[in-house]
Amino acid sequence: MSAENLGVTRPAVSQTIRRLEDQLGVALVQRTTRSVSLTEAGERLYQRVAPAISEVGLALDATADRDSAPSGLLRLAVSSIAEQFISGPLLARFADAFPAIQIDVTVTDEEFDIVAEGYDAGVRLGEVIDQDMIAVPVSGEQRQGAFAAPSYIERFGRPEHPSELSAHRCIGWRPAPHSAPYRWEFGQHGRDFDVAVDPQITTNDMWLMIRTACAGGGITFGMEDTFKPYVKSGQLVPLLQDYCPPFAGFFLYYPSRRNLAPKLRALIDHVKRWR
Repeated sequence: MSAENLGVTRPAVSQTIRRLEDQLGVALVQRTTRSVSLTEAGERLYQRVAPAISEVGLALDATADRDSAPSGLLRLAVSSIAEQFISGPLLARFADAFPAIQIDVTVTDEEFDIVAEGYDAGVRLGEVIDQDMIAVPVSGEQRQGAFAAPSYIERFGRPEHPSELSAHRCIGWRPAPHSAPYRWEFGQHGRDFDVAVDPQITTNDMWLMIRTACAGGGITFGMEDTFKPYVKSGQLVPLLQDYCPPFAGFFLYYPSRRNLAPKLRALIDHVKRWR
């Protein structure tokens, strides 16, 4: 934050920092003719006080906005397989209800610290959310499954057990170019296991997987909600369903704070009503 943002002069900020350094007996910033940066001690101090300063700012915003509609930029990091959240209606209704909120959604399957990256909240499967986050359900239980087109099954047959997948043409998913293909996860009699298929086609794009499978290109794997329209239309057939148990679904998650920004509180309440 600059001196202009604080409404004070730069010399006043410099004098305040110098007084704090004198009081603590340690340098907090490194000064050159061209730049000013935090020292190691300054960085440690900032990391300790930044959450408290953020809490104060949120409390002031909440007080100032108590009689006005929520507004501002709401940044979200959302998993590409969170179908119920990104399918359209949930966000469309939220935008209609809160026209003063600008919604910036990054669809990503990378795992990172949403706070450090400047996001207000994220949407992920519950099993991968850090325990120090607050999580609100966005969906009910989910299932994964294997799917293939009738034309593929007619040519190559239907696997009866996940172990038979190694003999089939598979269409796999990976999060990034240098990542290994995702291992297909199954379960039986309360025991989870995965299968490392060797996909003939691998991509980070779910829609390419679906279109290729619909064209008879192989067996693919993903969240049941994503494939439902294609199963309903007869373009794809579910496989190995006895080995695809349900599990906890998707959650909207955000850092634990006593004072939530009104824009985030509005989204949380909207999600709770939506379910």
